[in-house]
Amino acid sequence: MTSLAILLAADALAKLGATVGGGLAVIGAGIGIGKIGGQAMDAMARQPEMQSKLQSSMIVAAALVEGATFFTLIISILALFV
Repeated sequence: MTSLAILLAADALAKLGATVGGGLAVIGAGIGIGKIGGQAMDAMARQPEMQSKLQSSMIVAAALVEGATFFTLIISILALFV
């Protein structure tokens, strides 16, 4: 009976770890994209003629942050069900 309780507790801890990991990934993505946007706005205010290049770089950087976040969320979801 105790081995069943240990297995159930281990499963619960795995699910808790997956949800905490997913939450931290989303928080990190929000912070990262916020920093990208804030720094881009500062740079555009200093050099308005570089706006088009900065926007392109900002979109690429935000896409990379989102890609890493989606990868982490998929791994967290898989950890919940496997």
